[in-house]
Amino acid sequence: MARWFFKYYYLGKEKYYGSQRQKDLLTVENVLLKTLKRRKYIKNAQDSGFESASRTDKYVSARGAVFAVDCLKYPILMELNSHMPKDIGIWAYSEVPEGYSPRFSALKRYYKYILPKPLSYLREKYNFDVSIVKEACNILKGTHDFQNFSKRDSEIINTVRTMEEIKLSIINDTVIIDFISEAFLRQQIRRIAKKLIQLGKGLIEWSEFIELLNPSKFISYEPANPKGLILWDIKYNDEMLLFQKDSKSIERMKNYFFTQKMAHYLKFNLFRSLLQQDDFSNESL
Repeated sequence: MARWFFKYYYLGKEKYYGSQRQKDLLTVENVLLKTLKRRKYIKNAQDSGFESASRTDKYVSARGAVFAVDCLKYPILMELNSHMPKDIGIWAYSEVPEGYSPRFSALKRYYKYILPKPLSYLREKYNFDVSIVKEACNILKGTHDFQNFSKRDSEIINTVRTMEEIKLSIINDTVIIDFISEAFLRQQIRRIAKKLIQLGKGLIEWSEFIELLNPSKFISYEPANPKGLILWDIKYNDEMLLFQKDSKSIERMKNYFFTQKMAHYLKFNLFRSLLQQDDFSNESL
């Protein structure tokens, strides 16, 4: 028996109740575990050492999520993929030392948030100010108390986090905000995205945005829509592991996104455009 890390994608469709396994509900992890057991890679979930590097809410998607499991045999990715729906797929793997944790050994996590409306619409409707959003992104870089940019959690005492990167970019009239950090608080990205969008639309003042960084204030509001969020990649120490990409599995993923007739689905189409640009190198972070 050996321990393996697997890198995989999933599309946050309505049928999935998030990524984390839940009893009697369809989730991404439940699909993975069922497939691993069916193909005799594990005997059961309890004794498999299964662990995810992160968890995402309902409607959130992933391109480079990671899970670990103790396999009873050498993994063949297309054997696993052929027994899963095409909106979930494993595309890279790496053998790791016994007990190696995908959650606690992660160095960086990389997310993208996609605004649901094109920039041309935002400019016409709201006179959307790209420059002020970029300025706000620069303010959020570095170490801050993100209490007011996260969901209250009694288990989390320290809400200070370091944002290594946060930037706004435009691809094919689509507004994308990139986030990179070692770890994020619950709903942190979606709450930051909500306030950046409001700032760009002129719905809040600059002073109101800055006030959110004051931990002595408790400011409550709803996060941005989860459908706009993608877990893009997770970075590990390349001296400890190096993901081996499976060309047939990557082709399966690309074929799925390039052949579906879902022109109205913004995130689906963005996946397609980004996959065309991305060579799945180990330097994606």
